[in-house]
Amino acid sequence: MRIAVGLEYDGRAFCGWQAQPNGQSVQDALEQAISRMAGHPVRLHAAGRTDAGVHASLQIAHFDTVADRPITAWVRGVNSFLPQGVAVLWAQQVSDDFHARFVATARHYRYLLLNHPVRPALLAGRVGWHHAPLDLARMQAAAGHLLGEHDFSSFRSSECQAKSPIKTLTRLDIHREGGLICVDASAGGFLHHMVRNLMGALVHIGKGGAEPDWMAELLAARDRTIAPPTFMPDGLYFAGVSYPGVFGIASEPSFRHYLV
Repeated sequence: MRIAVGLEYDGRAFCGWQAQPNGQSVQDALEQAISRMAGHPVRLHAAGRTDAGVHASLQIAHFDTVADRPITAWVRGVNSFLPQGVAVLWAQQVSDDFHARFVATARHYRYLLLNHPVRPALLAGRVGWHHAPLDLARMQAAAGHLLGEHDFSSFRSSECQAKSPIKTLTRLDIHREGGLICVDASAGGFLHHMVRNLMGALVHIGKGGAEPDWMAELLAARDRTIAPPTFMPDGLYFAGVSYPGVFGIASEPSFRHYLV
């Protein structure tokens, strides 16, 4: 049978999502815990990969098992074998044609940015930080240039393995919640470091380093070397996945993060 699980994790505790030889990834921890519960080796397939230091408020993955367990075993039972930095939120049986990555129609991210003269202590590692005042209206105007289908080469990591730099950004909302600036992004797929590179440009514009229309020039240039540096991973959360309704997976993005 095939089981889908919803996950949350603190990226500081791991070297990223993808399995590594040192066994210190989120995937490694989960596969070991699920395999113990199943009684046989399990391979986990996720909706998207996250880098070291990047968190998830709702990552979705699936695995196949021959073990006959109550659905609660894939939540509470698996969690009993997991380290503190990761937890299974829910589990459900899905059809064999469900694939967490390949049938996804959209992926959602949230970036939490503390804009304050003093660096965070209690929230260190869980929010990004910029000390100088940021103009929200300038950032929102710049974000408008990014919506729709574009060649995002100017915001693509040199290590990106995507076949094409063309992506369709369907959402890029910027607003304040409490003391944080929140940036919510949705697309069918993202390039490696794309959200963090977009954040670098948005912060640069927000602090007055360039006019909002400069974002359109960056897109048109298709040149990563002229764009601002990649922003810190601390405040980035993988925040959910959308699937066709036939699979019965909740498709609303989750911004559960306990911070605001």
